[in-house]
Formats: sequence, structure tokens, C-alpha cells
Amino acid sequence: MAKYKNACLALLIAAALGACKVSKDIQTPTDAVPQSFRDVATADTASIAGLPWKDFFSDPVLQKLIDTAIVRNYDMRIAVTNIDAAGLLVKQAKWNNVPAVTLGIGASTTNPSDNSLSGLTAGQFLGTNHLEDFSVGLNLTWEADVWGKIRNQNKLAVSQYLQSIEARKAIQTSLVANVANGYYNLLMLDEHLAVAEKNRALSDSTLRMIRLQFENGQVSSLAVQQADAQLKAVQQLIPQLEQYIAVQENALRVLAGEFPAKITRTASLAEIEVSRNVAAGLPVSLLNRRPDVRQEELGLVAANANVGVNKAQLYPALRISAGAGLNSLKASDWFNMPASLFGMVAGSVTQPLLQRRELKTRYEIALAEREKSVLQFRKAVLVAVGEVSDAMVKIEKLRASQAFADSRAATLRQAVSNASLLFNNGSASYLEVITAQGNALQSELDVAMLKRQQLSALSDLYRSLGGGWK
Repeated sequence: MAKYKNACLALLIAAALGACKVSKDIQTPTDAVPQSFRDVATADTASIAGLPWKDFFSDPVLQKLIDTAIVRNYDMRIAVTNIDAAGLLVKQAKWNNVPAVTLGIGASTTNPSDNSLSGLTAGQFLGTNHLEDFSVGLNLTWEADVWGKIRNQNKLAVSQYLQSIEARKAIQTSLVANVANGYYNLLMLDEHLAVAEKNRALSDSTLRMIRLQFENGQVSSLAVQQADAQLKAVQQLIPQLEQYIAVQENALRVLAGEFPAKITRTASLAEIEVSRNVAAGLPVSLLNRRPDVRQEELGLVAANANVGVNKAQLYPALRISAGAGLNSLKASDWFNMPASLFGMVAGSVTQPLLQRRELKTRYEIALAEREKSVLQFRKAVLVAVGEVSDAMVKIEKLRASQAFADSRAATLRQAVSNASLLFNNGSASYLEVITAQGNALQSELDVAMLKRQQLSALSDLYRSLGGGWK
């Protein structure tokens, strides 16, 4: 009984030592996040990032594209595979506290030299010139988690698993924003094509009108040539826009994990409303909402655990081993019990001494990696806050530009009508008509482009705040 009491005492000591902490964790820097975003007067905690993407993007065609992309996009599918792999490592890490058990079965025969000690012993005591050995048994080895190495290994595996989940969320937020921006760009190209076709008809009408005046001797051939050049410039724009539309459709299909094909649209750019809700909340919410920031925060947790693992490698390791089974010199006596039964229990404490500085170097590298994790976390927060601020100022300034662009386009449309009337009455030159039409065309293209930029800026704000993974 005494030997079992000693063994139990050793286990209790090992368990007590296991509560020791060999390294001090670095906490998440609390000063990495500002109190508020730039030029935001109110400290409202509400944020558009809390909206599910299906509520934020209401267009049914866009919703279908996003939904397909989330399911079929290859980056998303690879991320899911990475989560599965990390989950398997977590399951494996949970078994680190469990003893390793092996089953061994062996049979051997040896013919020693007659002049050897084994040969002389076999001949003298066993009356045979060869030795046989038959054994079957279970061997158990267990390492006590004295310095928290196994606990930190589990912590490291769980942190890396959670990082893989955040990585998938980060991919989804970018994917949702990219699909939305691509769709808005497609609607802008549709609008540009409609504007170009309208201006082609207008330029053709102008050319026919100038040709009539040329035939009546009212204008020179130069007027006809310049009007014809104006028409051809608009005609040249149409196939270019059709090319851009096809390429954008292909890009959206590929982004959604599908082969290139046409995308049927049910809404125009003018019908898509630019939301006035640009609530950004507080910067501190980025720590929970933005996946890449959360991923770096978990990276610091993993780095702390890795320091603990490598620090524990420098300290003594307590291992306990045991074995039991059947052993016999003859096959006929192999399973003769209890005579063939055997058992053993052993314990060892191993302290690394000379390892060519490998263990010390690994520990110092782990410390350096932890410092790097802190810097990467600070960088992620800084980039996130910068992206939010950029998106918010874009939305504000683009909204102001849109108002001027709409007013300018309306003025130029009226100028085209006035120029045509004055030209027919002989009060304006053909150059004034062509210039008015060219300016009106560019202004309408600018209006569509600004509308797309506003929608994209709003989508970027949603992504930069951490929206899109719900």
C-alpha cells in the first residue's frame, strides 16, 4: 500500500504544480482605440454594422448575387475548410491531458552462442540451446501538466480555431462589399449606355439638321464634318460601354463562384436609393464587430499561449509510465495466469540541460512574436478607424457634389434645348450646339458616376464598420 500512497502523493504534487503560471500574459491594449471617429459630434452607439446584409442591401438581384457568392465563392469555401481543419486540431488538443496507451504483442526466438553467457545460462538452467520470449501488454505514459504547457497548447489551438472563424467572417464582409460595388458599377454602366444611346439619337438629329442648312447654303462643310465627328464620338462610346458591361457581368459571376453569364437587372441606378443612415457608432465597437480586428486580438491570445508553451519547455517534465500484460518463455505458458502476469510503474523528472540553445531560442522567438502580435493588433485598429473615417467623409462630400452635379446636368439639358432653338432661328452657331450637347453628355455621365460612388462609399462604410458577416 505504501507504494500506491507514494504514487498518489506524487500525482497530488504534480496537480498542485500544474496551477503554477510560468509566464505573464500581455493584455489587449486599451489605448489602441480612439474615443470617437473624426468629425463625429454625437457619440451614438448605434451602427449600421449591426444590420444583417439582407436588411442593408434591399435590391433583390443584389441579394441573390450576394447569397450565391457566400455559398459558392471559392475563398469562402477554402475558409470553411480551414475552420474544419482548425476544429480537428482543437479536438486533438483536448486529448493532451489523457495518457497515451499502446498495445504491444511480440514473439521472438534467439540462438545464442554456446560460449556466451546467455547460451551457458540457457543450457544450464533451461536445458535448451535457444531462448524464446512471448509477450502481450499495455503500456501507458502520462505527462503531468506541471507548468501549464498542455493547458497553453489547448488555449493555442482554441485561439487559432477562433481566428479561422474570424478569417471567414472577414472574407465574407469583403465579399459582400465587393459584390455590391460590382453591382452598382454595373448599374452605372447601364445608365452610361442609356445616356450614350440618347445622345447618339440627339447627335444624329443635329447632323441631319446641319446637313439641311448646308444644302441651303447657310453653313459650311466644316459644320457638317464637326457634327459628324460628334456623332461618331458618341457611337464609339457605345461598344466600349457594352464591353465594360460584359466584363463587369463576368467579374460578378466569377466572384459568385459561377461561370461568366449575363446578369438580369430589374432596377436602374436611379431607382436605387442612397440611404441617409450612416450611423457609425463608437470606435470601440470595432473590436467586436470587425472580424480582422478580432482576428488580430485572438492572435495576441494565441501568442500568449505560445509563450507559455515554450516557457514550460525550459522547466522539468514529470512523466509517469506503467505497463501490464502477459510474458512467458514458452508459448504453452503464455496465457497461464497468474504466473505469466507482469506489471510495472515508473516515474521520471527530466530537466533539459544542453539543447544547443534550441529551447531558449524558441522561447525568445515566441516573445518576439507576441510583441509583433501587439503591433499587428494596433495596426488593424488604426487601419479600421482610418477606413471608417475615409468612408464617412466620402459619403458627406459626394452627397454635396451630387447636388451640384444634378443642378449642372439640368442646366446643360436646358442649354441643349435652347441652343437648338437658337440655331434654327439663326441666333446661334453650330459650334454652340455641338458644345452644349458634349457638355450635357459628360454631365449626365458624371451624375451616374457620382451616384455609383455614393452607393459604393456607403457599402465601404458598412464593410469597414464590420458589417456583412451576419
